This record gives sequence, structure tokens and C-alpha cells, in this order.
Amino acid sequence: MITLTGINKRHGHQVLFVDASLQLNPGEKVGLTGPNGAGKSTVFRLITGEEKPDEGDVALPKRLTLGYFRQDVGEMSGRSVLDEAIAGSGKVGELHHEIEQLQRDMADPEKADDMDRILERYGEIQGQYQDLGGYELEARAKEVLHGLGFHDEQIDGDVGALSGGWKMRVGMATVLLGNFDVLLLDEPTNHLDIESILWLEKFLQQTKSAVLMTCHDRDFMNRLVDRIIDIDDGEFVSYTGDYDFMEREQKNRFAQKEATFARQEAMIAKMQRFIDRFGTHVAKAAAAQSRQKKMDKIERIDPPKKREVVPFACKKPPRSGDDIVKLQGVGKSYGPKTIYRDLEFEVKRGERWCVMGQNGSGKTTLLKMVAGHLEPDAGTVKLGSVKMGYFAQQALDLLDPELTVYEQVDRKFPLEATGSKRTLLGAFQFSGDDQDKRIAFLSGGEKSRLVLALMLYDPPNFLVLDEPTNHLDMATKEMLVQTLRDYDGTMLFVSHDRVFLRGLATRVLDVSACTQGKAPFAYPGSYLEWVERTGTEAPGVHR
Repeated sequence: MITLTGINKRHGHQVLFVDASLQLNPGEKVGLTGPNGAGKSTVFRLITGEEKPDEGDVALPKRLTLGYFRQDVGEMSGRSVLDEAIAGSGKVGELHHEIEQLQRDMADPEKADDMDRILERYGEIQGQYQDLGGYELEARAKEVLHGLGFHDEQIDGDVGALSGGWKMRVGMATVLLGNFDVLLLDEPTNHLDIESILWLEKFLQQTKSAVLMTCHDRDFMNRLVDRIIDIDDGEFVSYTGDYDFMEREQKNRFAQKEATFARQEAMIAKMQRFIDRFGTHVAKAAAAQSRQKKMDKIERIDPPKKREVVPFACKKPPRSGDDIVKLQGVGKSYGPKTIYRDLEFEVKRGERWCVMGQNGSGKTTLLKMVAGHLEPDAGTVKLGSVKMGYFAQQALDLLDPELTVYEQVDRKFPLEATGSKRTLLGAFQFSGDDQDKRIAFLSGGEKSRLVLALMLYDPPNFLVLDEPTNHLDMATKEMLVQTLRDYDGTMLFVSHDRVFLRGLATRVLDVSACTQGKAPFAYPGSYLEWVERTGTEAPGVHR
């Protein structure tokens, strides 16, 4: 269906692909992986024609339709959310709006003289519109928007009033509605909560479209793809299986390459010892020269490169008291909407609570009240003797855009050793020149990594984390989970990442019922046990 053959591509001095080839077949679900900067987004742009290869061919069938979801969705304004979703959904969306306009024209007395042309055009496109499922389009659009977390009032509201994250969801809806032959999805789960991620999983499992996607959600990737294409040193390496299968295969291949490299090194070392010992020995000089010639002809094997996740060794935080935080009779409303009424909840030392709840149920509101960034309307939020660290997306704004990554760390910890600070940044995927990048030019994910690094270098004993894994790649997420497993403190967090939830949550607070004036459901076991007990991975979403 789509083939890239013999692709060479460089950006400036950086070589991305060397004689690389891949193929995407009809209906296939493929994950595209590789380290940051390997060229994953470039692959998408090569397929869409936004970029050209330096050498090689990109071949697509002429009638192939592509739906491309990217992180930059562009400007959205002047329409309702529903109309925006329909308008961007390819040919069927274009026909939908043309039919609506033609219907208005047919009812307009001032256009009576043009009625023959209007009726002719209406007849031309009606059948095509029906074949593309156009008459069910509005109902499907509402179903998709509901699945992505929109309420009815949002669907009918102005798309221009939405935040950037919600506009990304509208962009996702337009791609899903288009009935495209191929879906190119660049980090589709980035701005979704766990309920929407689970809905999207089912939608993509059932679609007949071929899918090529990058994704930082391991569970999402495992459940959806039947093949992985990994960008490794400029080549496309294909693995028939899910993400976990690829990791196992990579470990096996690394072990084999390491053994082959070790055997060659041992053989060369043995030959060198013979040459060094007998090179000047009259009787064996010819033999030594012969071995030297053999050694010179050996094609040296490069040592295998290993992508390794190294957890950061957190300092031990100061010991807190047993009572971390206690909420008594807490009430909170936004206008006529009541989020909490008479909420009772407490956290004890060493507990790790994940807060679950359907979209709009007040998860972030709860964390803000605990962190002191939002006052309750009623009741009290009492903190014990704790040193708190609060992470939210707003924390990214506290970074100084004029400083480099290293300078930001150095300013906060001026007395710490340079090597220690550079090791910290390396653990959070800032290596080499990345440490000298100005913060103004960092991506959202890079800023998140830097804020987390600053927080964990001198860790508090109570971490309040609101979606800490947003925009983080799999390697950083894995490092963060491994680091926080060994963290000797208390945690209260919201996360849509199931690896993070399984790895860290020892308690679950489901606040879904609170907006109906009911008490939250506090489960005294791990997230994994909560899933087994309730049969859901998120409130209201059955496995």
C-alpha cells in the first residue's frame, strides 16, 4: 500500500536514514518507534509529501486517502465543535457542508433563477455523500466526540473557546471521522485522559483503516499494533509483534551481538599477544607476520549500542509525620456545578494514592486544594508536617526561558557538584549538547522532564503530581517509575498512564460519584487489585 524504498535523508549535519525501506500493508496496525530525534515525524512527512527524501522513492496508490493527526492542529475558530470536527474529516466533511449550503440555497427565494444549477449539483453529490456514510455523519461525529471526552454543551459550543489540549481532541475527531484508507497518528494519546484512551483503543482495533503511529503509551501500543518498525541507526527494523515482543527481541539481538563482539575481541587479543611475543623471534617471525596480515584483514565488528534506562538515585527525603493531609467536610463548586460536598479523605505516611474519576469529576481540583493552589468553599484541608512538591502543567511556566537547561539546575542547586547535576540531567534524557539548550526552545515534554528533575534532585517527602507523564517518552516514563519505586515518601497523583498506575499506586481514590453528592470510593489496595475487583481500568470503562 505504502512503500519507502532506499531512503536517504539528512537534516543539516544529522543523518536520519541510510538506504532505509519500509512497507505498510492494507488494514495493518503498525507502531513506529525510535529514540528522540531518530526521525519518526519525518517518516510521516515523507509519506504525506511535506518532505522529500534526498534519495530513494516514496510510493502511494493514486486513490489512497490519508488521515494525519499531528501535534500541531492549527487554528480553530468560528465554528461549533461539531462543525469543526465534520469540516476537517476529508471528502465526506466537504460534501456535508456543501449539501447543507445547497439546502439553504434551495429554500432561498432570491436564488430561484439559479435553481436548476443548484438542483443539478445537489443530485450529483447526493449519491456520493450517501456512499461515504454522510447521512450518518453527524451522529457518528457526536459518538466520536463523546468518546474523546466532550459533553453535549461543549459539542455545540464555540471551538475557539477550547484550550489547546481540547482542540487536539477535535483534531483527532476529524481524522477518525474521515473513513481514510490510512491513519497516520503522531502521539494520539498525548492530550487524552485514561477514559478517552481506552475508547480510542477500541475504535482503532475495529477500524478497517491501516494505522501507522508513534505513541508513548506502552499498553496502548501493545493492544493495538501487530508490527513494530523501529528506527535504529538510520535503518527501519521490523518486528512482527507488539512493543513488549520488540523489547524482548532487541535484548536477544543485543546479547548475540555482544557475544559475537566479545569473541572477536578475544581472538584479536590472542593474535596480538602472539605477535607481540614472537614478532622479533627469528624462528617464529614469519608466523607472527602471517598473523599480523590476517588480523589486518579482519572486518572489525562495532560494539553493540544499548538503549538503557538508568533510574536516578533519589536522595532520602526528610521523614514526615504519620498524618500527611486530612480533608474534612470539604465543598467545592464552579458556578452551579458542585464538584465536592462534605468530602472526607486523609493520606497517611508512605501511602501512594492515585486519584481516578471520569472527565470533569474533579481530580485536578482535589490536587489543587491539597497543594494549596485552590481554596475550598467549605470545610478544611489540613497538611501535616510535610515538605511538599507539586507538579502540574502550570509548573512549566516557572522555568526561566533565558537560561539553559544546566543553568536552571545550577541556579537552584549552586552548591552541588557539577558532575552530580550533569548526572541528574542525563538520567532525565538531557545528554551532551541538550544541557546547553535554552529553555525557551524546549518542547513541552522536555520542560516536564526538567521540572521533574529539579523536584527529585532534592526530593520532598510528599509528592502531589498531576499528569506527570504527559509528553514523556517511554524511556523517561520507565526511568521515572523505577526512580519513584525507590522513593521513600508519600504520593498523591493523577495519571492516564497504566504503566505508571500499576507501578506506583498502592491506594485508589475514585471520585466519580462526588459530582452527584456521594462519597468517593477509597480502595485500600493497589491499582492492579482495583482493576481486578471492579473489572474496569478507569471509572465507567469496562475491560
